[in-house]
Amino acid sequence: MFRTIRIAVLLYILLIVAITTYSTRARNTDWDSPLWVSVYPINGDGSMVVRDYIGALSEERFRPLETMMRQQAKRWGVALKRPIDIKFAPEVKSIPPAPPTSSNPIAIVYWSLRLRFWAWRNDTFDGPADIRLFVVYYDPAKYTTLAHSLGLQKGFLGVVNGFGESHYDGRNNVVLAHEMLHTLGASDKYDRRTNHPSFPDGFADPDRSPRYPQIRAELMAGRIPLSEHESKMPMNLSKTVIGRSTAREIGWLRLS
Repeated sequence: MFRTIRIAVLLYILLIVAITTYSTRARNTDWDSPLWVSVYPINGDGSMVVRDYIGALSEERFRPLETMMRQQAKRWGVALKRPIDIKFAPEVKSIPPAPPTSSNPIAIVYWSLRLRFWAWRNDTFDGPADIRLFVVYYDPAKYTTLAHSLGLQKGFLGVVNGFGESHYDGRNNVVLAHEMLHTLGASDKYDRRTNHPSFPDGFADPDRSPRYPQIRAELMAGRIPLSEHESKMPMNLSKTVIGRSTAREIGWLRLS
């Protein structure tokens, strides 16, 4: 009996979330006004290096996201001159809940609800936000690889893992932009087994001849294809583009 009630309550919550998400998505992808994007820094390892890095951060570090979105929107015929407006929030002192290690759908739904509740409880930004991006920074001297970042369309929030050193600002912004577009409905355009961009949607210039090497990355592929089996991550957003398939997914193509 208790299990039945618990499932019924969960289904009711999911119904309310689905309705709210649908209406918010429609508003966020009509592109008739800029989207307010709040960036929340988090010290992921508690180190002094990351503490000092966060202390020196400001909105200026994230302006390349605004520039990239403005240039790419213009490329696809979107009239809005400033698609996003980046806001920098005070540091968050709590670590977001880790995603489940299994593919159990109930566990994934439960974690998604926990994450959204955590984001609500730890929203340090004093103002409206259409998209919330929590960036967890780590000392690159201690960590050579980071856990996979994620962006949730349900809730319009992302959790990005980055390196807390200015040398990595460009790469951090590439990941940040990638997860931001996930919240707007963009899908990954790479092979999950190899991380290699999928042809043609994962190529910035699919009609290039010869096909390899490419010189830019399609943002939702996240890597520049150098050969049939080799690719590399772009150093910054100036080496990325939003391709046709991604533009369609986030609502740009129907406006051109």
